Amino acid sequence: MGAKTALTVEEYLHTSFPDLDKEYWDGEIVERSLPTDPHSLTQYLILRFFAGLPKSLRLFPRPELRVRLTPTLVLVPDVCVFHPSKPTEPAPGSPPLVVIEILSPDDRPRAVREKFEKYRTWGVPYIWLADPKLRRLQEFAGALKEVPTLRIPELGIELTPADAFDE
Repeated sequence: MGAKTALTVEEYLHTSFPDLDKEYWDGEIVERSLPTDPHSLTQYLILRFFAGLPKSLRLFPRPELRVRLTPTLVLVPDVCVFHPSKPTEPAPGSPPLVVIEILSPDDRPRAVREKFEKYRTWGVPYIWLADPKLRRLQEFAGALKEVPTLRIPELGIELTPADAFDE
């Protein structure tokens, strides 16, 4: 749900919101879905998974970091993982290796697909969706596809449902 605003992208990038961070879509401030406890737990477990991998892999996971896909499009993925360098900008303009969105009860499939298409166009190699309610993992490569595990083959990384959903 968006609200028209007079903020420029630069003003948005210097604005903090009193509640959940918002996204910036071509001049419009767009609210994100409110996270639930299962969403929050899944986010924590995925971050813990990546943080627990060997430092030699040079992975830099970040929760809810603003990323700037175009001069007027700033999204806030639930988790993104940079490789082989850590981000240095407040809102990185270079795509991470992985973007992970965690499904919330009020997420709309069309909006999720639109966001994933933006990430793909930007050049994110791995775009993943975790559904804590159904305990399902999906990857996006033009379409969402349910998979038993999420993989980054070149790094030997495999994220399983047990990694993402079991505490």
